[in-house]
Amino acid sequence: MRFIQYQILSIIASVLFFSQFVVGQEKVTFEKPYQIPAEMVKKVEKTDVEWLRELGPEKYKILRQCSTEPPFTGQYVNHKGKGKYACSGCGSVLFSSQTKYDSGSGWPSFFQAIEKGKIKEIADTSYGMVRTEIKCAGCDGHLGHVFTDGPQPTGLRYCVNSAALDFVPDESNNSEK
Repeated sequence: MRFIQYQILSIIASVLFFSQFVVGQEKVTFEKPYQIPAEMVKKVEKTDVEWLRELGPEKYKILRQCSTEPPFTGQYVNHKGKGKYACSGCGSVLFSSQTKYDSGSGWPSFFQAIEKGKIKEIADTSYGMVRTEIKCAGCDGHLGHVFTDGPQPTGLRYCVNSAALDFVPDESNNSEK
């Protein structure tokens, strides 16, 4: 009986392991994520208590516990202001309003980051899906995911939680917040 249980568990584990690399009949490969040299990034490190006190419950749940806000509820989904979007955790500028577009997904979407090195990409196989999670390189805060169904010129869709962002208006546009 124990042998059969072991065999069944082995088969299930094998299926789960290999299913994360195969979608349909195509093998999915992950490029090695770009790593920023440690001397170029000043890491923001805090305890969970400090993060919770500074961010509040909603932002803490998203940035530190990799949660997701419900679609079409975030403050920046339909935001049209001109400026930059910074990480709510550490203030690192991540996206420009010039690369924001309406993807119809329910989350703020951008086709390009300000600098590739400011965002870390991590393979995410949770919930039976193969996705690429994006995190702020400055504080490891969860931002959302990046997909390859975006517009040109990059073909990327950075799908970001509004709660992970703070908007910084252009100086010439001080009325927008």
